[in-house]
Amino acid sequence: MVEPTTMALSHSQAMGNSAPGHTAVAQARTHLREALESLIQWAEDLQECGVGHVECDPAALSQLVVPPTAQKRPEERLAEIARRIAQCRRCPLHRTRTRTVPGQGNPSPELVFVGEGPGTEEDRQGLAFVGPAGQLLTRLIRALGMTREEVFIANIVKCRPTERNEGVRDRPPTDEEMSACLPYLHEQLDVLRPKVIVCLGATALRGLLGLQGISRLRGKWQNYRGIPVMPTYHPSYLLRAGGEGKELYWQVWEDMCEVLRQLGRPVPERRRRS
Repeated sequence: MVEPTTMALSHSQAMGNSAPGHTAVAQARTHLREALESLIQWAEDLQECGVGHVECDPAALSQLVVPPTAQKRPEERLAEIARRIAQCRRCPLHRTRTRTVPGQGNPSPELVFVGEGPGTEEDRQGLAFVGPAGQLLTRLIRALGMTREEVFIANIVKCRPTERNEGVRDRPPTDEEMSACLPYLHEQLDVLRPKVIVCLGATALRGLLGLQGISRLRGKWQNYRGIPVMPTYHPSYLLRAGGEGKELYWQVWEDMCEVLRQLGRPVPERRRRS
C-alpha cells in the first residue's frame, strides 16, 4: 500500500515573482503559477469548510497533468484568470463587492494602463475605468490617436476598497489587499506582454513596482520585467485639479507623448490654451 503524503504550500513562496528568463522558462512559470493559484483557492475553500488537513496519494498525483495553457489564445487565458478572480476570497474586499473587476481590452495590446482599484461604477458594472475618471482616460486615449479597444485597462486590486469595508466611501487599498491581489495582475501581464505599461497614480506605482513618490517619478521611465513603464498621475487626481486644460493635465499629456514615441507612433500636435 502506498503511504499517503501530506502536502503543504507556503502562499508567499508559491506566488513569488522573479525576473523572467527565456520565453520557455517564463511560460513554464506562468503554467506553474496558474496551477498553484487553483490549488491555493481549493485549499482555502476547504479551510472555510473546516478542513485543516489533506492527504494526497503520490500515485494519484503523478497522473495529474497541468493544462498546456501556452497553447491557448491570450483571450482564453485572460478569461480563465477572470474566472478565478470572480471566485476569490483572499481578502475582506470580497464581502462588500458587487462585481469583481478583472480589467478589459485588447488581449494582445501594445499599451496597458494600470490603475488603483474599482470605484462605484466599476463595482456596479464589473468594468475598469467607467466612472468619471474613466471617461477622462477615454478622452485622453482618443487624443493619442487610439481607442480603448486597442489597449488593456486593469487595476492593482480587482474589488472595490471602501472605508471600514462598508461599501460606501472609496479608499486606497491596503498593503495586505494589494499583496493578495497582485498575483492576478502579474499573471495578466505575463499573458498580455505589452510594449509599454502606464502606471496611473501613486498606488499603481507602489503596487506594481514598489516605488514611492509619483510627483518625483512622474514622466521618468521605469521597468517591469523588461517592459518600459511610464508613471503618471491618476485621472481622478486630474479631475480634482480642474480636469482638461489645467497644468497637471498637460504634464500627463507630455508623459503620454513619450509613450507614443516609445511605441513608434506619431505624436499629435496639441497646444495649450492661454
